[in-house]
Amino acid sequence: MDSSSRARMEAWLHYNDDLGLGPFYRDRALNTLPMSPSEPEEPANARYSPASAPVPSEMAAERGSRLAVPTAPGASKSASVIFPVIGESSLFDEHIPDDTLEKIRDDIGANCTRCKLHKGRTKLVFGVGNLEADLVFVGEGPGRDEDQQGEPFVGRAGKLLTQMIEAMSLRREDVYICNIVKCRPPENRLPEKDEITTCSPFLMRQLSVIQPKVICCLGSCAAQTLLQTNQGISRFRGEWFDFRGSKLIATYHPAYLLRNPNAKGEVWKDCRK
Repeated sequence: MDSSSRARMEAWLHYNDDLGLGPFYRDRALNTLPMSPSEPEEPANARYSPASAPVPSEMAAERGSRLAVPTAPGASKSASVIFPVIGESSLFDEHIPDDTLEKIRDDIGANCTRCKLHKGRTKLVFGVGNLEADLVFVGEGPGRDEDQQGEPFVGRAGKLLTQMIEAMSLRREDVYICNIVKCRPPENRLPEKDEITTCSPFLMRQLSVIQPKVICCLGSCAAQTLLQTNQGISRFRGEWFDFRGSKLIATYHPAYLLRNPNAKGEVWKDCRK
């Protein structure tokens, strides 16, 4: 096994060890099959049947990505049909011709004061990763470490997210990571409605520029904002939705997993999809 494959295998095994899964054995009769953490056998006690589960439909080869793009089971779901729209949606429909991430960052400005979050900000956290990523992770907002470093998901929750990404045979530099709001809410509280309304249009522009094949919402705040719903994430976690030409899925936030490690198995199911 080459060093790159070995590193990915070790990351996958370490992550499954964190989930409490193992030991793993290799069947010598199957030694000609590629071992991929994105397509493991479905557990017998899963809450859904393999026939109804999303499966990879094509490999995203257009930009050299290793991400398999899933399709929604049965009829395609639409957030505008499944979920009630909250308030005006015009802020979420903004389209700027020839937009770029650099323009968006310049439009925000180095010293943005559009909402009250700027008062406690150390650094604005714009986003990081592959500018042409097929997979984008969206969180709620920066924490203490992110506020200090100016990069999303670099604290304890960020390290867990990195493990999740590596367990999917990807690297952080293969994906794009950003948040609903760009400045840290006090004491890591959830962003408030007015803060989301002010800052989220910049996120929508980011997603419009990147045009990912898959968007993964981390936590209720990100999922509820993009799907425009008040429903709890447990009601739709792990389901596929259409979102502006992308497939969208929501799962629990890594910070939630640090407090509730028993939920790692559910998140791993979502990562496999």
